[in-house]
Amino acid sequence: MRWSLALAQVVAVLVMWIGGASGVFPINVCPCSKKSLCEPLPADHEFPVEVFIFDHEGMDWKHYDWTKVTMIVVDLVPPLPLICYAHDQGVRVVTKENIQKYELADSSRREAWIRKQVIKAKTYFLDGINLDFMDMLKNGSENLGELLNLLQEISVNFHREIPGSQVSLDVPWSPHCIDGNCFQYLEISNHCDFLFVISFDIWSQKWDDCFAKPQSPYHKAYTGLSRYINMGVDSKKLILGVSWYGSDYHCKRFIEPGRCETTESPFRGGRCSYHVVQPIAYKEVMEQLPKSFTGRYWDDNYKAPFYVYKEEATYHEVWYEDPESLSLKSTIMRKLKLGGIGVWFGNNLNYSVNPTAAVQTEDMWNSLCSLRRKWRV
Repeated sequence: MRWSLALAQVVAVLVMWIGGASGVFPINVCPCSKKSLCEPLPADHEFPVEVFIFDHEGMDWKHYDWTKVTMIVVDLVPPLPLICYAHDQGVRVVTKENIQKYELADSSRREAWIRKQVIKAKTYFLDGINLDFMDMLKNGSENLGELLNLLQEISVNFHREIPGSQVSLDVPWSPHCIDGNCFQYLEISNHCDFLFVISFDIWSQKWDDCFAKPQSPYHKAYTGLSRYINMGVDSKKLILGVSWYGSDYHCKRFIEPGRCETTESPFRGGRCSYHVVQPIAYKEVMEQLPKSFTGRYWDDNYKAPFYVYKEEATYHEVWYEDPESLSLKSTIMRKLKLGGIGVWFGNNLNYSVNPTAAVQTEDMWNSLCSLRRKWRV
């Protein structure tokens, strides 16, 4: 079986390469043990709560908590064993895609791009597509009309060609022109099964001060999601996006824990921005935290943990999400009756056999559900 899967993967890569040149992707031979595992999950395969897990390559998916996952979003072509295993677990797999502006503005190129995505999904037995058009949702963009047409067309094509498939779109933490991202979010929600709300990296720019802050303050995440609902977006279409990585700030001036002044980095009108931040995976946070000179601090205003460490003569302040902060955020789902929660990225946990790491990883998965029970009933 291992050799047959490997061979199928090679064949799939060749098919994609040839298809990329010709514009045609022949349907691949099913590599799974059962032909049914190569069929997209049906439309009536629904969950009380959706759990999106963004996966960034590698084999970590083997160690995910599959009792909670409902959707895997991959960056590139997914490994075929992942498709087989996910479908066997009743979990959808989709790829994260973007379109170039020159393709968007030209109707024939737009149609060709959509056709290519549908054929690719059929070739790899995918269950839909996740779209990331953040750079094209800018205020005043001449492509807003074309973008809306694209969403409508891709949704119609996917639902027709792959029954049961799902189309999701990544959107900012708030619909109120964040980073210039202004669009008819109510209208586009009508053409998507889900909107994945990126409720992190919220401090993309700051106007008041240049101090380290959490990437996802509880009250801002709650407010942003509420604004989508208040404008008429169906709450069941909203997925609360959270991160499994932290923000490492280099302190230009360290005053005390929670008062780390950073270097100015102007961005879209703000004096400071997240461009001074270095992302750090949760598994690295857990390795670094015991070595910090402060240990874990908790900010009750932001409802987020942080710590401070010193590297040579430089102070660093790290804000991150942990089981306590994530459990609080998961309550937003129930309060606002959202469609689910999503994690960026599933690979950021430690899946080794180390006992301490195993407990930390289990706690992070369990934090997606504060009641510590399975999603599926």
